[in-house]
Amino acid sequence: MPLLHVSRQSSFSPRLATVAAVVLLVLAGCGKSDAPAGPGGGGGGAHPAPEVGVVVAAPTDVGLVTELPGRLEASRIAQVRARASGILLKREFREGSDVKAGQLLFRIDPAPLVAASQNAQATLARAEANAVQAKALADRYKPLVEANAVSKQEYATAVASYKTAEADVAAGRAAVQTAKINLGYADVTSPIAGRIGRALVTEGALVGQSDATELAVVQQINPLYVNFTQSASDAMKLRRAVAAGQYKRASGEEAATIRVVLEDGTDYPLEGKLLFSDLTVDSTTGQVTLRAEVPNPKGELLPGLYVRVKLEQAQATNAITLPQQAVTRTQQGDTVSVVDKDGKISKRTVKISAAKDNQWVVLDGLKAGEQVMVDGFQKLQMMPPGTPVKAVPWTKPNPAAAAQPTTSAAPAAPAAAAAAKPAAEPAPATAEKK
Repeated sequence: MPLLHVSRQSSFSPRLATVAAVVLLVLAGCGKSDAPAGPGGGGGGAHPAPEVGVVVAAPTDVGLVTELPGRLEASRIAQVRARASGILLKREFREGSDVKAGQLLFRIDPAPLVAASQNAQATLARAEANAVQAKALADRYKPLVEANAVSKQEYATAVASYKTAEADVAAGRAAVQTAKINLGYADVTSPIAGRIGRALVTEGALVGQSDATELAVVQQINPLYVNFTQSASDAMKLRRAVAAGQYKRASGEEAATIRVVLEDGTDYPLEGKLLFSDLTVDSTTGQVTLRAEVPNPKGELLPGLYVRVKLEQAQATNAITLPQQAVTRTQQGDTVSVVDKDGKISKRTVKISAAKDNQWVVLDGLKAGEQVMVDGFQKLQMMPPGTPVKAVPWTKPNPAAAAQPTTSAAPAAPAAAAAAKPAAEPAPATAEKK
């Protein structure tokens, strides 16, 4: 039995030694391939400082723009009414067109008015004839009363009759003038220049019988008014800041210009100017009403349209503008990340005023020349706290370039993997042969 056991060990020992040698070689090769790469391709090198995008704080004068809801209104509105009663004969304008001041709009049947005018003229002629007769009688009695040929009472009566006749002549002339005015009302004209709407009455209708019937409306739309409201508290804060010297007024008492933003989000190309702000506060809403004037030469804007108004009420002196992603806003305050010359990052509390062109206006908390971190926050989440960073200038991303499809080597990766897979699979078969 011992002899048989020794012979079995001696027959299997060379084969076990060969397998052990192959396993050691494979493990040694795996260990070399998995070794971390170092500074020249070897292993054990330190990680480079992550790059973060920064902007340099540059104080400047920034216009404080407030965006408020508003509504357009015609600068002048005239209601065209029938001031003479009669049947409407004809409409003399095209609905929705531009009309001039004094342009004929409607014709009312003038026949009754012509008759009234002729009656007034006849009454005036009768009064003038009576006045001539009374004057002649008074003139004849004058020398007779001096010669005591007629009594003074008869002379006084003749003079009074003459004065009465003169008054009748004056009344007749006024009646003639009134009749002419009423006859002129038969032709209804536009009181102002502007754009006229639809006709409110039809031809053949009886107008002006009991009251002045409204016939149409003319609106002057160049320029237009835009009425909007602002919170009284915001207006008071702005005035206090201006009084404290923190802001300076834009040109003018309140502000020089305004911009109108249409419903589709586009800016109207022409600027408007602020006319006034109301001196009283609405007790129900706590708002102050403001009005601006907007030019509308092409008639693109229409009265009654709801718009948004960008109002520059003042300018912040020595303010700094930062991209909105650079500021972290919380209930405890607004903070930014400042990168010093050694690459160290520190949090800084800042005072934000308002937003302008997708940027925050910083009034306090930063100094000129400081580097504010804008991009690279995700990189720092993978790093230990206090890791130095490399500050590089931040550039605003181009949305058009980001939308273009990128051509990368991704399609070639499956082909490379497919080419590498057949080469790696025969390795176990070769080991088994050995």
